[in-house]
Amino acid sequence: MAKKRSRRQRGPRLLDLPGIWFSQHLQSAIATLGRLMDSPLPTGMTVAVIGISLALPAALYVLADNLRTMAGGWDQSAAISLFLQYETNDTDANAVAGQLRGWTEIAQVQMITREKALDEFRALGGFEEALEQLKNNPLPVVLAIYPRNEYSAPAQLETLQNKLLALPQVDFARMDTLWLQRFQAILDLIQTGVLLLGGLLGMGVLLIVGNTIRLEILNRRIEIEIMELVGATASFIRRPFLYAGAWYGLLGGLTAWLLVTLAILLLQGSVSRLASLYRSEFALSGLGFSAMGIILIGSILLGLIGSWIAVNRHLRGAELG
Repeated sequence: MAKKRSRRQRGPRLLDLPGIWFSQHLQSAIATLGRLMDSPLPTGMTVAVIGISLALPAALYVLADNLRTMAGGWDQSAAISLFLQYETNDTDANAVAGQLRGWTEIAQVQMITREKALDEFRALGGFEEALEQLKNNPLPVVLAIYPRNEYSAPAQLETLQNKLLALPQVDFARMDTLWLQRFQAILDLIQTGVLLLGGLLGMGVLLIVGNTIRLEILNRRIEIEIMELVGATASFIRRPFLYAGAWYGLLGGLTAWLLVTLAILLLQGSVSRLASLYRSEFALSGLGFSAMGIILIGSILLGLIGSWIAVNRHLRGAELG
């Protein structure tokens, strides 16, 4: 019986292996974090550099996202503003609007009367005295043309505008979406720049983490040699350095999120004052949960990859790989 018990106690059961594996990794992660906290100045400087590197593309992403949100409110503006002849009254303008509603290219037509246009112009402020001097309303009737989605391409809008100008009641037309399309193109360019800048700065984070881990390996060279002599495996020796890279990445990602959030809070007051000058309101949006998750996961992966490259390179030289 004693022999059977000794055989059972030689090693852990198969079901205990996952718990043992998790416990070892948890201990290594906590011990690595404690080692980093024991040297707060070097750790803080490394985390700050990583955070700033990640905050730059994140801030550009937030800028592009806010501009795109702002432009989304402008999409509701009419594609073409049709200014009728000054002699055209509201009855004739209604007849023209009804005719245009039957066109296949047009989804909606909104008529802006002279009185409504004057009230909107007066609401802008600063022209009250000049408007009081006017004996007659100088503004014409305007038809706001909303084309269908399948006719919203620039070339099709140009064709529709020329067709509208052929109407006898029309004085001139103004295209309202070309500037918006140019603005969207600029936003696409900014988004591409964010991806390129993020890739370059990601490479920088790899170099920062790799160099930091390399210095850590050199500082612990004697400890690594002793661990090898007592039979420690390469994975056991490699583990704390990998966790160090992961901690650097996680702390750097949190620092980047904090920097972007503080920047938004500092800019919100100025943005609100600027929007109030245009009789509008706009609240800056920060990094959402999805964007924050991408930054944290990406920063952790960058830290792991950088530390893995450094560990494999230097430990192979010591014949530990």
